[in-house]
Amino acid sequence: MGTTQLESVPEPKYWHLKTVLSEALDSEFSVGEILPNERDLAARFGVARATLRQALEQLELEGRLQRRRGVGTTVAPPRVGVAVGTEAQAWPGAAGDAWQPVDCAEAVPPAAVADALETGRDESVHTVRRSRMSHGQPVAAELLYIPASSVPDLTAIDAPSGPARARAVLRELQHLDLEGQDRAVELGSARADDAKELDRLPGAPVLVVTTRFLAGGRTAALSVATYRADTCRLTFKESGGVEIAHDGPERRAS
Repeated sequence: MGTTQLESVPEPKYWHLKTVLSEALDSEFSVGEILPNERDLAARFGVARATLRQALEQLELEGRLQRRRGVGTTVAPPRVGVAVGTEAQAWPGAAGDAWQPVDCAEAVPPAAVADALETGRDESVHTVRRSRMSHGQPVAAELLYIPASSVPDLTAIDAPSGPARARAVLRELQHLDLEGQDRAVELGSARADDAKELDRLPGAPVLVVTTRFLAGGRTAALSVATYRADTCRLTFKESGGVEIAHDGPERRAS
């Protein structure tokens, strides 16, 4: 790797360096690869380490880089589109669903979720935990709350917990006729459990997508999905739909 000196430019030096670094990421590095340390990068591009840090922070905000605890600064995976609009409606776990079931347990949900599901605040519901990966890295985590009334035949399922139980709950849910769904998107910060699952620091920015699935004139299930904000992009479509693109709360319902 040769040494590249930056020429004098009218824009801030860190901004020009960001462009140069972005080109280097495209041509010299692969997804997940760890960047050289700051001292070596600053020497290569002939800039102060403070300037380099500004450029790296900007690339992280744009989703090109990610800082991983105990690893360092790595190249982020390419962005993947995730539909958030209501044009295509399907139950969780239907064909083509990119989410992977992790676990399932019966537990009392947060009060706001219980109110949305119209269950008693001390009534347990099935809580399915799912994750979404891109290039082997976590980009989103979901809690899917399903009242017992939505899956009445689940008593015949033997699996007490784990991915098998989660898949069984999702299969039973699809026996209902989906009448519609609505979504709300809000910016939040990662709680400790979200941060651990998404390989981020607590307080890192996240996008929280809350989805209500409607059947039989009621909310049959409610999903609270937390996406890493540093690898997401919201795109508003002409049809009015919204797309989250990503490489690859206290949780609350809306």
